[in-house]
Formats: sequence, structure tokens, C-alpha cells
Amino acid sequence: MVGIVNHPNWLTFARTSVNENKCPRVAIYVNIRLSSFCFSLCKDIIDHRDILLVLFFNNNDIFWLINIYSDSSHSALKYLKDTKANIQNLLIMTGDFNIQDRLWDPFFPHYSSISNNLLIIADSFNLNLSIPINQVPTRYSDNINDLNLVINLMFLRCGLSELDNHSIHPDWCLTSSHAPLTIMIPIIEENLNSRKQSIIKDSEEKELFIKNIIASIRNLDTSNVLNILYLEKTIDIFANIVDNTWVKNSNIINIMKHLKSWWDKNYSKDLEKYRNSKSLEDWKSFHNTVKNTKHLFFDLKIQKIANKSKIHRSS
Repeated sequence: MVGIVNHPNWLTFARTSVNENKCPRVAIYVNIRLSSFCFSLCKDIIDHRDILLVLFFNNNDIFWLINIYSDSSHSALKYLKDTKANIQNLLIMTGDFNIQDRLWDPFFPHYSSISNNLLIIADSFNLNLSIPINQVPTRYSDNINDLNLVINLMFLRCGLSELDNHSIHPDWCLTSSHAPLTIMIPIIEENLNSRKQSIIKDSEEKELFIKNIIASIRNLDTSNVLNILYLEKTIDIFANIVDNTWVKNSNIINIMKHLKSWWDKNYSKDLEKYRNSKSLEDWKSFHNTVKNTKHLFFDLKIQKIANKSKIHRSS
């Protein structure tokens, strides 16, 4: 088979083929149910046909995965050893490394000099060699006279207790000679607030909030601001005043998909009126309010942009 297999339920990450001699030899598949983590291929950081670097987001942090194929000349490992890449939060480095070594295969009697390069690369990414739960071969030969090998490896981020030892699945080989490796990656639950404090635009509360803040600034005693310590105390006092004034004049509202910047008190008033009456007339009135409010809001936005453009041209 030449090329990459695609499936509608999986996101495919692979390099594009420039010519037959540079066809990609690694790919990463991500189930579409994980699309919200925004997986992305990073060819600008590591650019090699046998190496795939993918990032994803979780709880406002970036995490990385690397898939590697090391051929008989180990060109991918040589590339990584000679390339400086500042990659933080690399969770997993895995692939077919084509290296037999007693370090990960108890039935192989020798050590390999190539293993040193691999371990140096792993250490540079703050990774440790993962010992599988079931120590069985990862590559199975069709020839009964040849030994089965352990050449598919996994390296995990150091000091991360949530990433435990991986598993090897010889029964999942199907038509491949290589057994899949699996590891559970914990996903940090994101806490999304459903409510927040807010002051309605152009409301009496907004005007009162601004008046109170202006009055507080005028009454703020700055006569004793003689050094940094007193300055910091004065700033803390003012910050507390702003917080207390905000809480006093704001209301707790539910965060909804319709919570837009053009939403004003007339919109809320007509919406509440329709919810109480459920009448067709109130619905029409609410619909007209939405239309007029949007038109007014975006007309002002367009005018503001046009005025800025005129100022920019005249300067």
C-alpha cells in the first residue's frame, strides 16, 4: 500500500508526498470525538518524513506527542540529535525504532550503540523509557526460523504519575507484523463557569458604578505615597474599592450562547415579557426589538471603523 488511509471518524495527520522517494512513513490518527482539543501538526518545528510532532490543548496548556519511524540508517534519530527543538510538556514519544537492545528485550543478549543516541534524545525531551505491563515482542516474523523482536517502544514524560506503563497487544496485529502499543492519557477536567457578575450596558447601575469609582478616585488619600510600600498599599485600597463597588452594582447572570455585546435592557425586558405571556404579539415585539437593537449596534460599529479609517488616511 502506498499513501495514507483516511476514515471519516478519524482526523489524519501526515506529511504530504513531494515525490516517491520522500513519501511519509509515519501517520497519526485522532478520533473526531477529540476534535475539541484542537490537534495540530507542527512541521515548522520538526521537518522530517519519518517524524510527526503533534500538539493539542487541554485546560489552557499545550501538550505534545511524537511518532517516529527509524529506518535501517536511523536517519530520524540522527536528525533529532542534531536538531534543537524547545518543546515543553512532551507527553509521549513512540514508534518503530528498529533497534534491538537488552535494555528493553530481556531475550536479546547484546547492547546497541544506537540506543545511546535514542536515550539521549529522550532525556533531552524529559522522557523515560516505559516498561510495558506485558513484556512480549512487538514485531512478529512470518518466518518461523526468525526471532520475534522488541523494536516498538514508548517513552513517557518524567515524573508524571498519571502516565503509567503502556501495554502491548499482539492479538490486535491483524495483517500487520507489528503489535499496537496503548497508553491511557488523562484529560484534565475543565471548569466552565455558567454564571458571572455583570452590569447591563447603558443601565442606571453602570452610571452609578462609574460615578462611585470617580468619587473614590477623588477621595483617595495619596499624600503619604512616599515610597513603593505606601504606593502598593494605596493601590490595594483602590482595588478593594473597585471590587466592592462592582459587586454592589452588578447582578449575577447566566452565561448563554446568546449573551452578546448588543444585548441591552430593552432586549431583556421584551424577552421576559414574551416568556410570561407567550403571546404572538409579544413575540413580534421581541423580534422587532432584536432586529432594531442589532441594526443600531452594528451601525455604530461600522461608523466607528469608518471614522478611524478617515483619521488614518488624513494622517
